[in-house]
Amino acid sequence: MGEWGKEPLLKKVYYENCPGCKVELLKENQHGIPFKRLLTIWVIVLSSALPISSLFPFLYFMIRDFHIAKTEEDIGYYAGFVGSTFMLGRALTSFFWGVFADRYGRKPVIVVGTMAVVIFNTLFGLSVNFWMAISTRFLLGCLNGVLGPIKAYACEIFPDEYQALGLSTIATAWSIGLIIGPAVGGFLAQPAEKYPSLFSKGSFFGRFPYFLPCLCISAFAMVVAIGSFWLPESLHNHEEAKSLKALEGATRSPNGKEVEGTPTPSKSLIKNWPLMSSIIVYCIFSLHDMAYTEIFSLWAVSPRKLGGLSYTTDSVGEVLSVTGVGLVIFQLFVYPRMDKLFGPILLARICGVLSVPLLQSYPYIAPLSGLSLTLVLNAASIAKNVLSTTIITGLFVLQNRAVDQDQRGTANGLAMTSMSVFKAIGPAVGGALLSWAEKRQHASFLSGSAMIFFLLNIVEVVGILFTFKPFLVER
Repeated sequence: MGEWGKEPLLKKVYYENCPGCKVELLKENQHGIPFKRLLTIWVIVLSSALPISSLFPFLYFMIRDFHIAKTEEDIGYYAGFVGSTFMLGRALTSFFWGVFADRYGRKPVIVVGTMAVVIFNTLFGLSVNFWMAISTRFLLGCLNGVLGPIKAYACEIFPDEYQALGLSTIATAWSIGLIIGPAVGGFLAQPAEKYPSLFSKGSFFGRFPYFLPCLCISAFAMVVAIGSFWLPESLHNHEEAKSLKALEGATRSPNGKEVEGTPTPSKSLIKNWPLMSSIIVYCIFSLHDMAYTEIFSLWAVSPRKLGGLSYTTDSVGEVLSVTGVGLVIFQLFVYPRMDKLFGPILLARICGVLSVPLLQSYPYIAPLSGLSLTLVLNAASIAKNVLSTTIITGLFVLQNRAVDQDQRGTANGLAMTSMSVFKAIGPAVGGALLSWAEKRQHASFLSGSAMIFFLLNIVEVVGILFTFKPFLVER
């Protein structure tokens, strides 16, 4: 009986008209690192991540131009709402997109999500008032459900030995998008003021000063959307695929080692504690990262009298560009070795602990100037984003190990829904707290910006504590 139970694992049956089987066959014939697939995943995720944070360097000035804030200190309050509406929209629909991906395939979700960037990111750049900006960002969030299904897709198109690299590519592309997006926004916003020889104040780009960065990102997304029509679908369309998964689950662990047991029926995701615990920790760190992303840009462009750096959008763009290069180098050459050495959970703890003193040092960067400010700020920004991305990558790995293929899209959709709720809270609360902190410049305890970075550290510490047993469990 034992020999019979293992026999199906030695035989793989491929169905001619099943797209998932075609992908499995390609994986078997794949030798070496699949660079083409890695690049494909990278550009898809990048196109979806770029618009999320590209507005942060110019959002302060956009809100000012809307004339909705009564005082300069109130700008951060309104900026937080614009920043959070994307995540609110995504929170409402991510689970739906995950279920849709499990039923109809990963490819349709990718195509719809990238086309949503083309349409609604372009309209956001043409916003003439606060409510138009809110509406276009919300609709973009509702229709861009790419990140959950693309994680399932990466697990399915890469051989087992390269799945961690595929998920690391997603995390890297996502983080690069959240960094390069603000760089694009910083360099290209208000072109009539920065590049008067190319754009006059009476031109289209002079009348819509925040349209150019949105247009460039939308153009990139259009290229990606067109290319997505040629993506191979990875979802199996026959019942035998589910039966095979059940048999594999009966005799193999997620790491591929043989174990004893009986076929595991499809379980409720809510009762899957390895999945749910990793999602909860993921949500906590996502709240921190999204709040930090907005606070950093708003803090950098705030006047020095309010504890900021008085940076221009160009200067913020330069810092984030350097950070993006540093992050790519780290993820390609350093992260894989560290993951093998420490494992995803221990590595997340180490990075979380290192983030705390780093973040609390930010208020002491503000008094610097000139070359010393440039060097210290760039080093701090690279280190902070490297640590954050490492944590998120580890949690990606844990989430996708916790479920089988037939639930992977739904599981990632659930993760995205939960995370989006927290990321929606991040910019709104972060912007409001920054506005409050800037009003207490002469407080006796943690005056000015020191308070906002202290509050960010509280969230970080909570996330670190939740990475320990019995809370976080690995399947």
